[in-house]
Amino acid sequence: MKHEIGKPKIISLGLQHVLAMYAGAILVPLIVGGALKFTPHQQAFLIAIDLLTCGIATLLQSINNKYIGIGLPVVLGTSFVAVSPMITIGSNYGITAIYGSIIAAGIFVILFANVYGKLLKLFPPVVTGTVVIIIGLSLIPTGIKNMGGGASSPDFGSAENLILSFGVLFFILLMNRFFTGFMRAISVLLGIIAGTIAAALMGKVNLQTVADASWFRIPTPFYFGVPTFELVPILTMIIVGTVILVESTGAFLALGKITGKELSEKDIIRGYRTEGIAFTLGGLFNAFPYSTFAQNVGLVQLSGIKKRSVTIAAGIILICLGLVPKIAALATIIPTAVLGGATVIMFGMVVSSGIKMLSNVDFSDNNNLLIIACSISLGLGSTVVPELFKVLPETIRILVGDGIITGSICAILLNLLLSKRTQSSLKVVPDSPLTTNPRSL
Repeated sequence: MKHEIGKPKIISLGLQHVLAMYAGAILVPLIVGGALKFTPHQQAFLIAIDLLTCGIATLLQSINNKYIGIGLPVVLGTSFVAVSPMITIGSNYGITAIYGSIIAAGIFVILFANVYGKLLKLFPPVVTGTVVIIIGLSLIPTGIKNMGGGASSPDFGSAENLILSFGVLFFILLMNRFFTGFMRAISVLLGIIAGTIAAALMGKVNLQTVADASWFRIPTPFYFGVPTFELVPILTMIIVGTVILVESTGAFLALGKITGKELSEKDIIRGYRTEGIAFTLGGLFNAFPYSTFAQNVGLVQLSGIKKRSVTIAAGIILICLGLVPKIAALATIIPTAVLGGATVIMFGMVVSSGIKMLSNVDFSDNNNLLIIACSISLGLGSTVVPELFKVLPETIRILVGDGIITGSICAILLNLLLSKRTQSSLKVVPDSPLTTNPRSL
């Protein structure tokens, strides 16, 4: 007899998914808002609307009809891929240009979802792994600065900040060393909580923002102003969106294997179209681009619970959290040093994920070595030394001055130029189940 899961258990399992992704969901708005000098109240709004949109996007992707939804137990959250480009766009064009570019990229993905389904061969492991490594490397300096208390902090590098940041880092490491399963899955969240409590005992936590926040608020579109549409930010965000789709494809295939569902090309295209809708919603409500969270894929495998009802419950919980600004405001009291101790691990794990992807690459082929070497060198180089392109027009300079974009374009073009044959991590047969390259598993 098939065992049915009761509603209380579905809710608790959904909450587990929320806890597993919560740290990642709030870190992106905290990092972006901090870099763009948002006030605590603006930060609280950003986190609340992010949680709300995460929930809506999760529900849309969990369903399955003719037009949208991958129909798998997925949870969507903010993608770290977009952090650096959003900060760059916001610093050069203003925050309204960020949301204009996200909306435009979302519409682009919706309109060209079918095309994306045909172009996966442009993103073999040598490209995706390299891009993910560049993303992680470009984020690590932000994490290190946060460990010191923030680059503009008057007490940058103080003993208190170092104690907090390294204390959180070691706490997370110890959790991963001595615990398994769910406790390990939420080790980052627990580390942030423990670090914030320690900071409060040191007098470094101000609860005024939480006290001032309301208990309930209906989000409104265009909170930070009417979106503006600039060409370079739009092109940048389309590239970011493409990388996110590749990232999500891996999650789709992994979930398909875990749940025993054979995914066709049409399934993947519906998943892409839904992520485009999630992008657009993020832009309209001044949130973020969204992708399928890998940690929740791992949680599905770990728990053995493969029902969509659980992730649908997680989506509903996220929506409820997003409607309560006081809960969102709790995240704004986290000291920067505490955040740094957590983010430096998470950003390093992004690099580790990229290296793991490259384990599927044939390193006896010198062309693959050249693709990786040139892409990472140019990507990291343009991040560290953006003045390299100072002679170029401003619009082009902003585009190539972002290491993620430069490295991504370089990897794609070099793969097309140098590869002896196109090796795709996916072999897509129209209207038939997708098969994966065994080496990519």
